[in-house]
Amino acid sequence: MQGMNSPTTASHVTVFGIPNCDTVKKTRTWLTEHGVDFEFHDFKKLGVPAELLPGWLAAVGWEKLVNRKGTTWRQLDDATRAAVVDAATASALMLAHPSVIKRPVVVWADGRLTVGFDVTQWLGFIP
Repeated sequence: MQGMNSPTTASHVTVFGIPNCDTVKKTRTWLTEHGVDFEFHDFKKLGVPAELLPGWLAAVGWEKLVNRKGTTWRQLDDATRAAVVDAATASALMLAHPSVIKRPVVVWADGRLTVGFDVTQWLGFIP
């Protein structure tokens, strides 16, 4: 079931990202082609779920979540980029600028979290 509803429950997958991102588009297509039911959470419309961010940071670390190669990061001024030194400062940046988050963030039915497009890893998460 695709939509922009609540975050992942025990029975489905949630893809977090931005709809016009090529990697997110590729992810959504891949999941659909592999019969994976998922919901899509649009950062542009719904923002970053602040209640989930601490868990994401604990699972993968702020260094992996902050996309330092993306346009949003490059457009930040030097002082803002230099201020991102730990999970707290990264969290504040991600809440203020959701596009700086590496995409997609996928929360799988079993609660595991992946960041980025990684088919090899994903194959282990689908039945």
